[in-house]
Amino acid sequence: MYQHILVPTDGTPLSASAVKEAVSLAKTVGAKVTVLTVVHRLPTLAFAPPYPHADEFRQHAHADAERRLTEAEQEAKRVGVPCEVVKVEDRQPYETIIETAGARGCDLIVMASHGRRGISALVIGSETMKVLTHSKVPILIYR
Repeated sequence: MYQHILVPTDGTPLSASAVKEAVSLAKTVGAKVTVLTVVHRLPTLAFAPPYPHADEFRQHAHADAERRLTEAEQEAKRVGVPCEVVKVEDRQPYETIIETAGARGCDLIVMASHGRRGISALVIGSETMKVLTHSKVPILIYR
């Protein structure tokens, strides 16, 4: 069955639930888990001044990411599942998810979907949909 499960998390309650479900699945099948969070990198433009408060935003985003990863690691430890955590700063989370799955040898990605439909799905976009479209690794969607 599955040996190594990648679980991307963005800090939403649904994403946190997906982490718990993925850890439970890993326990059941005897797999290890890698929990990934992607911190959004602000774009930099050579001809524009830096964003006001960019450093504060970045520090807050990284602290929030560390908290998410610590919570996920504690959940895995609580049920006895081997767990690694990864934090990456990038502008395209879906690409980072796919790249991490490949680089770490993951054979399943478990991720949450907020289930947006219609115009909001088109306008807001969905990292889950992008991963579904581009990944060669099987994906389990939690809703």
